[in-house]
Amino acid sequence: MNINIRQHILNNFKDANKSEIKASIEASIEKKDEITLPGLGVFFEVLWENSDENSKEYIINTLKNSLK
Repeated sequence: MNINIRQHILNNFKDANKSEIKASIEASIEKKDEITLPGLGVFFEVLWENSDENSKEYIINTLKNSLK
């Protein structure tokens, strides 16, 4: 069985509003459940691919400063 996790997650959220997306992200982080990591990874991929260079720099700086 071949499951495309990325496409499945994108399809699940294609009609979601901002509140639903935010609630999903916050719940995933709060649960600290390994199973939610792929979904957060897909969200990060979408964020990254749709960010300009300044936004990417901000993301990188935030990550770097948070990993100390």
